[in-house]
Amino acid sequence: MGADHQIAFLLRESEAPDPERRAAAVKGLGRTGGAGYVRVLTEAAGDPAPTVRAAAALALGRLGDPEAGGEALVPLMEDADPRVRRRASVAAIRLGLRGPAVTQSFARLLSDPDHHLRINALDGLGALGVPGDVTALVGLLGDPDFTVWGRARSLVHRFGDDAAVRAEVIRTARRGPGAARVRALDLLPDRCTEQLLDSLLTGLGDPSAEVRKAVARRLFDVTRPEVRDALAAALRTERDPGVAAYLLRCLGGLGDERVTVPAVRWLRDPEAGAPAARALAEAAPSMAAAHLRTVMADRTVHPRPRAAAATAVGAGGGWDAVWLLLPLLDDPDDEVRAGAIDGLGELVWNGLRPWERRPVARALVARLAAGGPHIWRGRNALDGLTQALPAVRRLADGAASGEVRAAALSLLDGDDETDEHTHDDVRRFLRGLDDPHEPVRYEAVLGLGRRVAATGTLPPGSEEAHSRLTALTTDASHRLRHAAAGLLEALDTD
Repeated sequence: MGADHQIAFLLRESEAPDPERRAAAVKGLGRTGGAGYVRVLTEAAGDPAPTVRAAAALALGRLGDPEAGGEALVPLMEDADPRVRRRASVAAIRLGLRGPAVTQSFARLLSDPDHHLRINALDGLGALGVPGDVTALVGLLGDPDFTVWGRARSLVHRFGDDAAVRAEVIRTARRGPGAARVRALDLLPDRCTEQLLDSLLTGLGDPSAEVRKAVARRLFDVTRPEVRDALAAALRTERDPGVAAYLLRCLGGLGDERVTVPAVRWLRDPEAGAPAARALAEAAPSMAAAHLRTVMADRTVHPRPRAAAATAVGAGGGWDAVWLLLPLLDDPDDEVRAGAIDGLGELVWNGLRPWERRPVARALVARLAAGGPHIWRGRNALDGLTQALPAVRRLADGAASGEVRAAALSLLDGDDETDEHTHDDVRRFLRGLDDPHEPVRYEAVLGLGRRVAATGTLPPGSEEAHSRLTALTTDASHRLRHAAAGLLEALDTD
């Protein structure tokens, strides 16, 4: 069928009694008819069948003629059928339609029940460079669909200097509903906190847990005694574990002793228990020990608060903390084992008693040698524990796991000329440059870097290191290339 015959066929079909045939014909005219058939398409925009009106909107958008399509598309953007509104709004964006009527139509679509149309409205207003209906726009910050509220937030941020937009954001931050209030608070800079203060204090009792958390986040930077009093009072009455966890983290970090009673109440909660343990240890160390030890040892408690309690017991450094934590390295729960490692690391950092050092070294080295998900946690706990170094050197030489060898190498310094093992450690670093595992090569370069930083040079007999380091500057690993190049630069400078 030739083009002329096809157009004639589509024109006949556009008057067919069946609306589906009319719709198909209108779409076809939009593809092949050209601007000369705008009249047919604009007439179809008034068709009683919504499928035909939607097809007319699609076809007018395809024509690419704003003058021809604009007059019919604006009314279609307010059609009773959402499919028609959707096609018309997309066509208006595609054609770049402008003017007060187009802006008003997009502004009205901000409140459309169809989330696709709310998205189109936001995209359309963004293309026009106007905020539209400011109340509706800021209200969309509370939309349940991220594709809607994310666009709304971007548009509000874009027009943040507009007086009307700013006023509506502040109003929403003061008394808006739920998620809209939370996101409005996030958009406002810290300097606005003072003018929001009264509404923030009342917001601590908002029905929405997310609002309570958001206003608390704002208030923690305010040092007024009445604000701290309000936060402590909110924690006493809080029933949501997520909000309680947030309040416990913040007030505990401030060392506010008023967290003590609520912290004890929340200690066994899966969500709030961990921050409760930390808050109790920070704010009331004298009374924390008994509660923390009870929770730590109780296997009916969720692993998260047990792990946090173990870490806090280590940080507290009681006379029996080592002996309480060592058995937890074999706890059935991985999270509790991690907490015990962190607790022992706290004890190492703060200084073990002489009779505690070897048992802790043996236990942590065994945990490191076992591999698993906590290799580097175990490595960090061992840092500074000299009694572990003989076993660590054996791991650096012969551990099957490359990650374990790397962790072991990272614990060796190679910079103490008074240490008889220094030269052996440097040789370990040199051997590590050729290891098949990237983490080992990386830690070997860092180890040599520590040596050079301390002494200004590598020891005699390591002349080949320069060529091996040069080769590593072309390694596939970005961090390894960077570390090798930095070490070569330091060597050349010296």
